[in-house]
Amino acid sequence: MLRFFRKIRQRLLAENKFRKYLLYALGEITLVVIGILIALAINNWKEDRIVEKREEFYLQGLKDEFEQNRIKLQNLIEVNRLNYQNSKKIASLIGNSEDLENEEQLSEMLYNSFSYEIAYNPNNSLLNELINSGRLEDISSAELRKHLTAWDSYILSLRNQENALKAQREEVVNLFRKENASIRTILDQTGVSSREMGLEKSNSEFSNLELIESREFENNLLIFILTGIATENAQYKPLMQEIDLILSLLEEQMNS
Repeated sequence: MLRFFRKIRQRLLAENKFRKYLLYALGEITLVVIGILIALAINNWKEDRIVEKREEFYLQGLKDEFEQNRIKLQNLIEVNRLNYQNSKKIASLIGNSEDLENEEQLSEMLYNSFSYEIAYNPNNSLLNELINSGRLEDISSAELRKHLTAWDSYILSLRNQENALKAQREEVVNLFRKENASIRTILDQTGVSSREMGLEKSNSEFSNLELIESREFENNLLIFILTGIATENAQYKPLMQEIDLILSLLEEQMNS
């Protein structure tokens, strides 16, 4: 092709047709420029497709992560609610122990109130990778990027509240480590000692009724209930709303 153009130029010069040669040269330059522009356009198109494909991959990965995070949070809300609702039942028995059918009923409520520790552990491996590598900019939605960037601050706030709830739970559980209470009675009467620990039921049962009638127990129990309710209302529910918003933004971006 280059040889063909060169022969045309040589022929025009040899025939002293400078004007035609000039027009031809301009035409050749124009073709070269057009060729370069087409090549650049194709290259830019390819680059845009690569960026789009990468964004699609990131969006799907983030969607999968936040859907799992939503399930984890929903399960945790239910466990926390089980804890403080059983604690409320115990609180209603303080000073009204005659309403208690038997101590096995009390042991069930105590076990359901304090056997499960609350800790939200979301999976954010892809989100952290995007933030640490600077790849978050590949997400074209500024609104979505803003919420993804703020996610860590939500989790930090939640951690502080969960630590407060854990501390209140420990305050109540520590009362059962004293001489006037029995953890073994709770485990035996709920079947945990035999089912989970492989222990024979103790021959002597120590009643926990005296402990739950104490003012110290009641005070700690009420603070635990309040902290559990506050954790749900001030942290878990707003976090669930944030997850739903992020999922809706991800879905919107994936469909755009």
